[in-house]
Amino acid sequence: MSDDDPHRWLEDVAAETALAWVRDRNAETFAELTTSARFTALQAEIRAVLDADDRIAYPRTRGAYLYNFWRDASHPRGRWRRTSLASYRDADPDWEVVLDVDRLAESGGENWVWKGAQVLRPDYRLALVELSRGGADASVIREFDLDAKSFVPDGFSLPEAKTEVGWIDEDRIYVGTDFGAGSLTASGYPRVVKEWRRGTALDEAVTVFEGESDDVEVGAYHDPTEGFARDVVYRSLDFYRTEKYLRTPTGLVRIGVPDDARTSIHRDWLLITTRSEWRVGEHAYPAGALLAADFDAFLAGQRDLDILFQPDEHTSLAYHAWTRNHLIVATLQDVKSRFTVLTPGAGGWTTAALADAPDAGSAHILDTSPDVDDEYYLDASGYTQPATLYRGRIGAEPEILKQAPAFFPSDDLTVEQHFAVSDDGTRVPYFVVGAGKPGPTLLYGYGGFEISLTPGYSGSIGRAWLARGGTYVVANIRGGGEYGPQWHRSAIRENRRRAYDDFAAVARDLVDRGITTPATLGIQGGSNGGLLMGVMLTRCPELFGAVVCSVPLLDMRRYHRLLAGASWMAEFGDPDEPADWAFIKEYSPYQNVRSGRPYPPTFITTSTRDDRVHPGHARKMTARLRELGYDVRYYENIEGGHGGAADNEQLAYKSALTYEFLWRTLTPDSRP
Repeated sequence: MSDDDPHRWLEDVAAETALAWVRDRNAETFAELTTSARFTALQAEIRAVLDADDRIAYPRTRGAYLYNFWRDASHPRGRWRRTSLASYRDADPDWEVVLDVDRLAESGGENWVWKGAQVLRPDYRLALVELSRGGADASVIREFDLDAKSFVPDGFSLPEAKTEVGWIDEDRIYVGTDFGAGSLTASGYPRVVKEWRRGTALDEAVTVFEGESDDVEVGAYHDPTEGFARDVVYRSLDFYRTEKYLRTPTGLVRIGVPDDARTSIHRDWLLITTRSEWRVGEHAYPAGALLAADFDAFLAGQRDLDILFQPDEHTSLAYHAWTRNHLIVATLQDVKSRFTVLTPGAGGWTTAALADAPDAGSAHILDTSPDVDDEYYLDASGYTQPATLYRGRIGAEPEILKQAPAFFPSDDLTVEQHFAVSDDGTRVPYFVVGAGKPGPTLLYGYGGFEISLTPGYSGSIGRAWLARGGTYVVANIRGGGEYGPQWHRSAIRENRRRAYDDFAAVARDLVDRGITTPATLGIQGGSNGGLLMGVMLTRCPELFGAVVCSVPLLDMRRYHRLLAGASWMAEFGDPDEPADWAFIKEYSPYQNVRSGRPYPPTFITTSTRDDRVHPGHARKMTARLRELGYDVRYYENIEGGHGGAADNEQLAYKSALTYEFLWRTLTPDSRP
């Protein structure tokens, strides 16, 4: 296919001709998939999980309160609410509603979707609330008074844009937004960050830093920690390279670490996570290491670095979280969570295990209060193990605060980890959840942006798939972060095919083990995982019986010209560069659709309000497959942003469509 694209008209998101095409495709899909009793049951069962009253209400500590954002059947847009720790321990906490988004949406005639809030430390009285129309990344920012539980009249307010804001103090904020022509990067994110003072017009805000148009974004933040207050400016050169500067009265001072390293600052300490080998004098620090330095000494030129973690072939650094006096280091050991506590002292760093950390498929530190104390909240679950929320204090045994209910029977289910061998000999881990019987199997994958897929409980998957006799599989292919930055870097740009080789190897291994057959093997992925699905469809369709491709990247010839696509060129390459296009064109799904191939039935979904991955990818791929006579159906939700759904009702509907398609396709003899 040449660059003359007959379907480019579908990239005009809101054009009536394009929307008419969307409505026609949606109607066809609804007529096929929504008329059965099974679809109705799937939708009801998934909605019941999403709206269950006995789900865990995950808290965030902000001053004297625990805050939570909660959606249910009666409040589909959700309520921001708070309670005390003592009340939270009760089976039915006494929640105080701070902001009712349903009521706000109704009163203003807007389809608001909650995107979060930044609360001003240390008194936690004011917040910058972020609201999106329909779930898009672009948001409206409004200042909110947590004492009065109302928006601040004439407070900080910003119109809809891809905005970055952060508190400096009660009267000043950092803001990066659409200030007008030239103020955004090619990726659509802020190129300019300013300091905005209360009571002044936005156009009077003082410029702090300007990046280049081909940067991903720039921004700034303030750390108000008493005795260690600092302001940091950052410039994201691409998705993986960032320059950071300390803002001082005399100007910006560069924090001299490799631009592909991640950094964080806590009180005296600068922490550095390496993405590639870093040579400092006679020392060589490997990719994936965690290093610590005295921040002021480092800024002054000293390079005395303590090694807090080094990876090995089985173990990688996942993340770290500070409490007031300790550092919790989370690692993955063959994709299973492990935790260590490190404590700085006069004699160096000491190491201990996190007291009685739960034995689960995966666990995550949800919240700490590094300004205040050594408490932490930890959430643990597994594929068949419902979530448990713990509250702990370093050095003491954690208490169980909440336990989620079981949404599906699991007594007959097992969880196994296997390793497939990819084309180049690399061992690729994957998890299999099921009853150990051959049959319909759903294989999920992502493989990009150093994102790790770890075991976790899903009531929706359990009810819609496992409880009906399906087997569920998650592939930890290269491109992800399961084994650190090297696992990711080995499958970017010209080596992207390795991620696709890995996924195909897992599919073949499932068949070789007798877990499934090609005819009963369905695959699913979204976003970059949607690209993975498109590659599998066009490259090795004989391996699969069904493909579900959600909010996908598919036209890799033009991805960098659509919405945020330019920000991902460090991952995929630049199609305008002939050397890069030479390897991209080998796998770009839209350009590789061919007639007469054994493509399995395919379901492509997206959202009109997705302002991250352009819905044109999904639209054009569907149109191309249709014109060649392939078995493809399409669903585009008007709302939902990149998540594809703005509330639980929409999510349940979209999910039920997906599972109904899979059951019909992979078990054609079953009654719908």
